[in-house]
Amino acid sequence: MVIAVNTRLLQKGKLEGIGWFTRETLLRITRNHPDHQFIFIFDRPYDEEFIFSDNIIPVVVPPATRHPVLWYWWFQVQVPRVLKKYKVDLFLSPDGYLSLTTKVKQLAVIHDINFAHRPQDLPWITAKYYNYFFPKFSRKAKRLATVSYYSKEDIVRTYKLDPEKVDVVYNGVNTLYTPTSEGEQIKTREKYTSGDPYFLYIGSLHPRKNICGLLRAYDAFRTTVEKPIKLVITGSGMFKTREIEKTYEGMRHKDGVIFTGRLSTEDLHQVLGAALSLTFVPYFEGFGIPVIEGMSAGIPVICSNTTSLPEVGGNAVLYSDPYEVSQIKDAMVRVAEDADLRNELIVKGREQLKKFSWDKTAEQLWGSIQICLNT
Repeated sequence: MVIAVNTRLLQKGKLEGIGWFTRETLLRITRNHPDHQFIFIFDRPYDEEFIFSDNIIPVVVPPATRHPVLWYWWFQVQVPRVLKKYKVDLFLSPDGYLSLTTKVKQLAVIHDINFAHRPQDLPWITAKYYNYFFPKFSRKAKRLATVSYYSKEDIVRTYKLDPEKVDVVYNGVNTLYTPTSEGEQIKTREKYTSGDPYFLYIGSLHPRKNICGLLRAYDAFRTTVEKPIKLVITGSGMFKTREIEKTYEGMRHKDGVIFTGRLSTEDLHQVLGAALSLTFVPYFEGFGIPVIEGMSAGIPVICSNTTSLPEVGGNAVLYSDPYEVSQIKDAMVRVAEDADLRNELIVKGREQLKKFSWDKTAEQLWGSIQICLNT
């Protein structure tokens, strides 16, 4: 069989959640199934590290898809040409975008539909594109996959789909994220926080991630607890970051906040391993990979009690309402002051983590591909 894949998010040094999902699943699927041919469709020059095996043909199809108009052109005009040229049997799109102009079978991975519930978090034209096209993509797809049962129920309910059409394929976790030694932790704290312990946020600086609520909670925490504990925020800005800047400038304890920007995987491994706790309190998540990254690194996790996060965190995290700054602050106080609680969360996290691996993800996604090909 010839399987074409939308690989436009495989960009060296710029992998976010969906990019990691694409990389880790395709790495395994292409190597595990050498009898199939894979056409990787890139929208810009690619790095050889993403050509995982000999059964991959990379194809660069411009233009680079940086705007809704270009998304439309790429998926509705350019991609169908590639599918026709290579006589493709199935088009797999790990970021959910599909072509409405091809008769080739298509499998979309729609990680979540946050834009249907929180369009205000996105630029106007982006929200319009998503909310116009994703219902069409969901109906056009021969089959859908998503990353949690919460997302499945949300997609089925919102788009009025047959639940039998949607498979749940959990995310995995990067095996590099393991606990670090005491010596490594001391070095990392010296590098980023002058030796002080710190709470850690991982992810993009996006309104949906509730960075403003986290900053306000940290300010309240520092007023309550007289310990030199800092807040490290990793990741780069996406949309509408002015509110984050305004909140930061209005903080009493902004001297305790460190913005690192995007970190390499190895640097993130060290920063995770040395953290007092992960603090991840978004309003909406289809899965929430940072939660299991924190568990994998052997640190306690504070996260939101909304959307998919209780499904992913189980009984191994400390929950708070992302809309209630006082609850986030209280969780930070508990983690900072209760060593027994920290140890309990770490132990439970190891157990919860057993539910998630990229091997399982790839196997489940391949199962969806097989159903799609055979129906």
